[in-house]
Order: sequence, then C-alpha cells, then structure tokens
Amino acid sequence: MSDIVVSENVSGHGMDRLRHELDVFYSPHLWHSPDELKVALAHAQALVVRNQTKVTADLIAAAPQLTIIARAGVGVDNIDVAAASAAGVVVSYTPAANAVSVAELALGLMLALARHIPQAHAHATVGGWDRIRYMGTELAGRTLGIVGFGRIGQLVAERARAFGMQIVTADAFLRPDSPALLRNDACLLALDDLLATSDVVTLHVPLTAETNNLIGAAQLARMKPAALLINTSRGEVVDEPALLAALEAKQIAGAALDVRRAEPPAPSGFDALPNVILLPHLGAFTHEAQERVIDAVCRDVKLVLAGQPAVEYVNFPESRR
Repeated sequence: MSDIVVSENVSGHGMDRLRHELDVFYSPHLWHSPDELKVALAHAQALVVRNQTKVTADLIAAAPQLTIIARAGVGVDNIDVAAASAAGVVVSYTPAANAVSVAELALGLMLALARHIPQAHAHATVGGWDRIRYMGTELAGRTLGIVGFGRIGQLVAERARAFGMQIVTADAFLRPDSPALLRNDACLLALDDLLATSDVVTLHVPLTAETNNLIGAAQLARMKPAALLINTSRGEVVDEPALLAALEAKQIAGAALDVRRAEPPAPSGFDALPNVILLPHLGAFTHEAQERVIDAVCRDVKLVLAGQPAVEYVNFPESRR
C-alpha cells in the first residue's frame, strides 16, 4: 500500500516530483468510490484531494496512519475538519494560490454579462450582425457590491476600481476601520443595503452554516432590476430555484455561475436562459494558479511526512498522532 493517496486529478510539476520522490498512489477517479478509497487509505499517511472527495469522519476513521489531508484549493467544506482534528490529522489547504485567477474570472464574467459577449459571439458565428440586439452597459461609474472581502474580494476591488467602479462590501468579519476598506476606497454595508445599492453583486464567501443560501428569494428581491449577480465562491451560497425564478421573471438582469450546488449539475432551467452564463467551476483553473496550488500542496505533504510543520493549514501544523 502507498504512503500517499491522490484521489482526484491533481497534476503538475509539483505532483510529478512528489511521485518521483515518494510512494504515491495516483488515482484521479478514486473519489467516485468511497469503499475503494477506504481500502487505499488503510495504510496511507497522506490524502490529497480537490473538492470532489468527501472526506468524512468515517473515512478518516478508516485511515489509522493518516497524518495529513491536503486540499488543493481554498474551501474545505468537503472535509470534516472537526473529525480530522479529533484524530490528530493536519488539514492543509492553499488559501492564496488561486486568488488572482478567481478575481480575474469574476471581472471577466462582469464584462461578459454587461456586454452580452457569449450571446453576441454565438450570434456572429452563424452570420448574425444585429448590433442593436446586443447593446451593452458600461461598468464605469457603476457600483460593485462585493460579498466577502477577503483575499479574493480585495483583488476584485483593486481591479474593478481600474474600471471606474464604486466599491461597497458586506463582510461579517470586517471592522469599519479595516485598512482593507481604506486601501480600496470601499464602503462597508449590511448585506441588505449592499444588494439594494449595487449594480453588480459578486460573491466571495466560504461555505458555512451562515452562508448556505445566503442569497435567496428575499435577497434577490432587494436587488435592482438591472443588476447582475456573479458567483465564483460556492454553489450552495445561492438558492438556485429562487435565482432561476428571479431571472425568469426579469427581477434581475443576469447572472454568471461558475459554481453550482451539485457539480456537475443536472440539466436545469438555467441552461436555456439568454441572461445566464454557466461555467464548469473554472475559477482556479489557470496554468499559473494550478502550478502554485500543486506546489503548495506537495510541499506541505512532504513537510508533514518528514515530521515538520505545514506552512498553510486549517487546524494545526503538525500531526498529533
């Protein structure tokens, strides 16, 4: 049995080096079979995942030699961190490695929605040339509401200011005198006020009990009819049936969803709507971000297996087993 199990597609130069240096069982589709994953983890010391592998308390209990669960990404909602901590297992992640890529995607989606880029492209590829039909809206002078003002939210603000947008934010953990607000000339608002004020709303919060269905029917009803909604955080943050109803009723003007409640999602009413852009969770998927993510994950796995502290961790830096 191998010392390190990789249960998803975690590939790059860092992983190549790890596989060359240590005993790695690399099986990118293993997350589909929890029973097979349990068998693979029986003697493993490290598990490397993305967001598809459900690392439950039961799975952790089946891996008595496990010392580190390394998440190639930011959110750890697919990992039972409490169970890992109780078992003395380090949970590492890569909180900053993909921030620029997600922020750039959010800006790209704002532009695509405001200027109807996907629809105009599809129209032009079949010989269409109806410019009036795809009349767009400038971002300059508009108010951008950023829900969650952490690393990614602040990077979005920096870039949006270059477009001439006004920045407001809602963040339960941010103080009114935070330097981050001053640096970005941003105004801190309650969520309801942000929704009523903003022309574009972009979501950058982790999935927690408090953020699950954070944007539902009541919140969507507060938004402007011409407003756009961008979600590159977690699918569960948005009540999808409520959003679908709001879009169909033209209660808001459009939405771009890089993340969904179920991934991959089943066919839904979103698929046919002309005012929706759907992506397959591409936020972190740039060559640059993935190299940073894979390098960071492999670094922390090697450190913990060598008895040294992880650099980026959720609970504690060294195994307590």
